[in-house]
Amino acid sequence: MAADKDLVITEGSGKKKTIMIAAGVLILLLAGGGYFFLFNGQDKQTMNNGAESATDSTNLKTTTGSALYVPLPRPFVFNVPGSARDRMVQIKVQLLVRGKENESLAMRHIPLIEGSLLETFSSGNADDLSAPSGRDVLKNNALSNLQQELLEVVGSVVVEEVLFTGFVMQ
Repeated sequence: MAADKDLVITEGSGKKKTIMIAAGVLILLLAGGGYFFLFNGQDKQTMNNGAESATDSTNLKTTTGSALYVPLPRPFVFNVPGSARDRMVQIKVQLLVRGKENESLAMRHIPLIEGSLLETFSSGNADDLSAPSGRDVLKNNALSNLQQELLEVVGSVVVEEVLFTGFVMQ
């Protein structure tokens, strides 16, 4: 009877040991796969960005450095004409820049950025801004105008993207 009891315990611990080994192997495989997908993809992206910026110097997108967001201190409030009536619009904006140098340049030129964006925003139409596609067009126009203004003053493209973090139209 004692021999059967020992045999069962040995058999049970063998199953436990197999399950523990299988779980350990599974965890290692998942960790290795996660590492591969996470870091292998970034290396290719970094290499591609470096190749693009080295080969195409006229590209208006900045691709070096980490993404940083520069919030503008005040929302933009302005009137736009509409077919039925004029509308009041309020837009909160953040700027996507790459690297600490571009962040400090954007912070230094906030008045220029605000002036350029307000000029672009106020040239919109209420009927166009009521549709998402119209807001996208306005955002793209604001980005291209802002990049041109900063290119003339600073000599480089500072802002990669204009982001609307708030949009209200009354």
